[in-house]
Amino acid sequence: MWPRLSIVAGLLTGVVVAALVLGGLLYLSPRSVPAFTPQPSSVIASASPSIAVPSPSASSTASPGVSGSPSPSGSGSVALFHVGAPAPALVVPKVGGGTIDLAKYKGKPVWVNFMGTNCPPCQDEFPLMNGFAARYGGDGLVILAIDVKEDEAAVATFANELEASFPLGLDSDGSAAARWDAVVPPVHFWIDKAGIVRDGANGGIGSDVMARGVGKILPGVKVTP
Repeated sequence: MWPRLSIVAGLLTGVVVAALVLGGLLYLSPRSVPAFTPQPSSVIASASPSIAVPSPSASSTASPGVSGSPSPSGSGSVALFHVGAPAPALVVPKVGGGTIDLAKYKGKPVWVNFMGTNCPPCQDEFPLMNGFAARYGGDGLVILAIDVKEDEAAVATFANELEASFPLGLDSDGSAAARWDAVVPPVHFWIDKAGIVRDGANGGIGSDVMARGVGKILPGVKVTP
């Protein structure tokens, strides 16, 4: 009988030891980590700053040969070619002596052209401008050409060769062109008798665009290309 008891006792001891070992392993094993739950998209979006993307506007950029029109209204917006706004100040030396001061022409329709002697479109436009000066000078039209960053001798030669019939001014440091946002000559502005810019265009332009600009500052006059 004793041998049987010894066997039973040995089995019980083995079971107890096995249970203790298994419990120890379970106790020492890494505890489970809760799975990551994504935050709802609405929460994430609210934490991120919104970025406004302006929509493109065709009227904010001028194309060569196309008259300017006001850019879309808005806070701090500036009309293309300053259309609808008082013309910027313009006081520059005149080729041949004296001064061109736009303020002295208030009460008359004025066409201001920023140009350069080495500019092929400028060379093409001067004869056309001469034609408008001849036809509408009697209606009060004043044309002023302002050369940007060139010496007087070169501008005088240019004017003589093209037989310019209107005054030419010298914007020697480019400050006047910058004030008018005339980035790349030629650039044209048409100002009415009250000193308000009514139209503008990038060059080179043809007589049709010129006629449209002149017509906007000569109300009641039939202007043809």
